[in-house]
Amino acid sequence: MGIVEGMRVATWNVNSIRARVDRVAAWLVREDIDVLAMQETKCRDDQFPVLPFTEAGYEVETHGFNQWNGVAFASRLPMAEIERGFSSMPGFGKVDDQGILPGEARAMGVTVEGVRLWSLYVPNGRELDHPHYDYKLDWLGRLAEGTTAWLAANPGSPLALMGDWNIAPLDSDVWDIHLFAGSTHVSPRERAAFAAFQTLGLTDVVRPLVPEGFTYWDYKQLRFPRNEGMRIDFVLGSPAFAELVTSAEIHRNERKGEAPSDHVPVVVDLEIPEPIDEDDRPMIF
Repeated sequence: MGIVEGMRVATWNVNSIRARVDRVAAWLVREDIDVLAMQETKCRDDQFPVLPFTEAGYEVETHGFNQWNGVAFASRLPMAEIERGFSSMPGFGKVDDQGILPGEARAMGVTVEGVRLWSLYVPNGRELDHPHYDYKLDWLGRLAEGTTAWLAANPGSPLALMGDWNIAPLDSDVWDIHLFAGSTHVSPRERAAFAAFQTLGLTDVVRPLVPEGFTYWDYKQLRFPRNEGMRIDFVLGSPAFAELVTSAEIHRNERKGEAPSDHVPVVVDLEIPEPIDEDDRPMIF
């Protein structure tokens, strides 16, 4: 392998990019981020505020249908193999004339420097007896199937599933587990769906480096000042991706200040070895 290059990737549920574009763009520059996966952008592609990103030196790829959901990437490195949605991703809502459920803008993949990155906004689930809960489990199951196929087709390649998973896999990932009895985000079936990705070989690459800390605090009831939060934003990496990770951070301070998102960024630093050019190989006599 040749020279090692650093790449700084992040995920952030921005909770309406049009309301927070200046804050997000300034953070990208200040924190020297190379690639940002965004969720809950809440706008159509033609409404996405691209200019502040391009002025900051970033290209943008978006996937949004309306004022709900929405995912995107901002990168100052070239993005390739752009994919909006994943194979067999289920829809939700009322069926159309052909009996098909409408799709939602919840998943987008890009490849940067040979690393496959996905921005994911997993359905909330709402309540345990709500159809959205079954949709959430189906959505995660289909994502696991797609991940299995990708790993089989690309063994040894780095892959990261990044975003708002809307699942707290550990009791310590919520401020008081007793208050969540009978609620979504902590139910056994949701946690099993999350654990299925670990069975596939993916790991939470942030937790070993940042064992404690929440990534989300509701706007209501002074949740943030009381630190009554949840850890629901994750970067799950394949073994090849995990080997590249050198450090990780949860940027808690981004929940402070004027008009913050209710989520904060999660950042992972990578070291990516460059393949040796054949012309640069040493001569052997």
